[in-house]
Amino acid sequence: MASAIFPSLRLSPSFSSATSLSSSSSGDVKPRPAVILPGLGNNSGDYKKLEVTLGEYGVPSVVATVSRLDWFRNAAGLVDPAYWRGTLRPRPVLDWYLKRIDDAVLEANELSQGQGLSLIGHSAGGWLARVYMEEYGTADISLLLTLGTPHLPPPRGLPGVIDQTRGLLYYVEENCAKAVYTPELRYVCIAGRYICGAPLVDKADANVDSDVTVGIDGGEAISEIAIASNKTGDSQASSGPSFRARFVGQGYKQVCGRADVWGDGVVPEVSAHLEGALNVSFEGVYHSPVGSDDETRPWYGSPVIAKEWIHHLLE
Repeated sequence: MASAIFPSLRLSPSFSSATSLSSSSSGDVKPRPAVILPGLGNNSGDYKKLEVTLGEYGVPSVVATVSRLDWFRNAAGLVDPAYWRGTLRPRPVLDWYLKRIDDAVLEANELSQGQGLSLIGHSAGGWLARVYMEEYGTADISLLLTLGTPHLPPPRGLPGVIDQTRGLLYYVEENCAKAVYTPELRYVCIAGRYICGAPLVDKADANVDSDVTVGIDGGEAISEIAIASNKTGDSQASSGPSFRARFVGQGYKQVCGRADVWGDGVVPEVSAHLEGALNVSFEGVYHSPVGSDDETRPWYGSPVIAKEWIHHLLE
């Protein structure tokens, strides 16, 4: 069945502590279980609060078992000549992660009572979910919801841009099924607009907005990506993009080929959306549970943000 075409939605979440729990209007039908897929460098424990939040809406969840040390398994790709050519394939180097997904899916199926499952892929977990669906099938899966996933590979041939996945995202784009939004299977791709990047060197034609965070006030330093926090509203006028915007912009450039774009601090907004999916962007949302704060720097899984997308798991 052909997928409907949806415009991207940009939403400003209400930063209220109130949450609306799922009602019993649907009778005895329980929400589908969700399988949470950790992002690169994250471990299962980073998603404990998200598990609790989903549970408050009646959504049982299973987090794929991943430790931070597990990610060093990817170093096996260094001995593959395809790594150095930039034509690396997900298998066999990522077989360990696909097996963790399958284990979690099998566990969640025991809770599903034949209703199917939702996959929630954070960051790299989103495109790894697409690889899993291609390799293992989608019979048990009704929804793929991705949070800050870099779905698209960077444009080829741009100076100063190196594909950080060494070909993996090109493989996904060329070999995995396209996104759809149908009654049988829905793709929902969520992006964050936390900070706009800037090029290292100013250009006359650069279209760079202010590098302030949106929808939140202040915040601590983000240690894992070495970004210094600037509180908005200072009386001193900036003469140009800050070091933070330029630093983040260089990360964005490696992902999408441009520095002067909005993103969640790690993944550009444009890279987190897929043609054919329902694409949504949230203002003021940071990339990772590590370094986030539910009040001043919420990430995609913070309760105040999750309540804006939870309905996709309840439908």
